[in-house]
Amino acid sequence: MNSAESTLELVKQRKPRHALSRELYTNEDVFAEDLNQIWHKEWIFAGHTFEIEKPGEYFTLQVGHYPVVVVRDDQGIVRAFHNACRHRGSRICQNDKGKNAKLVCPYHKWTFGLDGNLLFAGNMGAEFNPKEHGLMPVNCEIVNSYIYICVADEAPNFAPFRDAVTPFIEPHFLDNCKVAYESNLVEKGNWKLVFENNRECYHCDGSHPELLNSFVENLSVAGVGGEEDPELTEHWNKCEAAGLPSRLVMGETGNYRMTRIPLSAKAVSYTMSGKPAVNGRLDKSGVEDIGALLYFLYPSTWNHFLGDHALSFRVLPLSSGETLVTTKWLVPKDAQEGVDYDLDNLTKVWLATNDQDRQLVEETFRGVQSPAYRPGPFSEIAENGVCQFVDWYCDTMKERLSK
Repeated sequence: MNSAESTLELVKQRKPRHALSRELYTNEDVFAEDLNQIWHKEWIFAGHTFEIEKPGEYFTLQVGHYPVVVVRDDQGIVRAFHNACRHRGSRICQNDKGKNAKLVCPYHKWTFGLDGNLLFAGNMGAEFNPKEHGLMPVNCEIVNSYIYICVADEAPNFAPFRDAVTPFIEPHFLDNCKVAYESNLVEKGNWKLVFENNRECYHCDGSHPELLNSFVENLSVAGVGGEEDPELTEHWNKCEAAGLPSRLVMGETGNYRMTRIPLSAKAVSYTMSGKPAVNGRLDKSGVEDIGALLYFLYPSTWNHFLGDHALSFRVLPLSSGETLVTTKWLVPKDAQEGVDYDLDNLTKVWLATNDQDRQLVEETFRGVQSPAYRPGPFSEIAENGVCQFVDWYCDTMKERLSK
């Protein structure tokens, strides 16, 4: 069997409401198919528009086998390109971020405009046509400061996700924000374990004391239906009356979810005290305790929006056993560090939580590599969210590998 056939067979062997098998986390052929069928075909969260406010500002990322550069051009348009020179393939932008008037390949100085057009290529002769050798574009969409890219030739329809997420994000005015702090953490585990860990709080009581000063998981919004919690319904009604969409919305295939949940009693932000971390508000609802807006889009991002700040998380697979998790703390653009917020107070809860999650993922990856490992059943009470993610993964792989 080839890698697609063997991966499909492994996916089909998964028992309903059970974890994935050892091979689906560790096998290199499976990882190759994860890249081919998911990461190279889905919309991937790249970064925020306010990270590249001026023409020439750019950032880079690696989506599976594809190096990508995202740049703002001279007209103010955000564009994405394959970060490979049209000459002999060198990466053009080799830093994580920067600012250039033009995109110049370090190898042979081929020079591209910020719109991707080739402007200069020395010693190529009279027959050479620069119009045929511009940078290869990458599909790029923007929704309320979030830049999403897709490296496939034909990207999935972005409109359903845009229509669903916009009403939730819009009241938080992210276009008027900045990154107060960025964390990049390499977790030595498979990307699926990283997302599985995020999709349940079954582990929180024993692992996340800082987070539990404010966060309370509501099992009614795990993403698989079920009865509404009266407290949750009351919170939704309060927030929606103030102009903040809150009720659970799920994508047709289960690939995205948006909802707002209450925090613990007297907590309004992710801080050790539960008090606001930032002076001022992201929203104009007039409601102090709006809880936390949670949204995810598989396979690359989950997000938390509070009254005073927001957090965006990006997941990128580096190998079958390494995953990059990038966290950005977002605050109003005019907020001043040391005046309107203390950086340690702002970041302490999630820096601790991220590192705790890293340890959980790494220990799980070590464990599932054992030939003795056998997948166990998910809790019907506390693991419906992680089951929903695993179901989405298996359904997606079955559909695409069967073609």
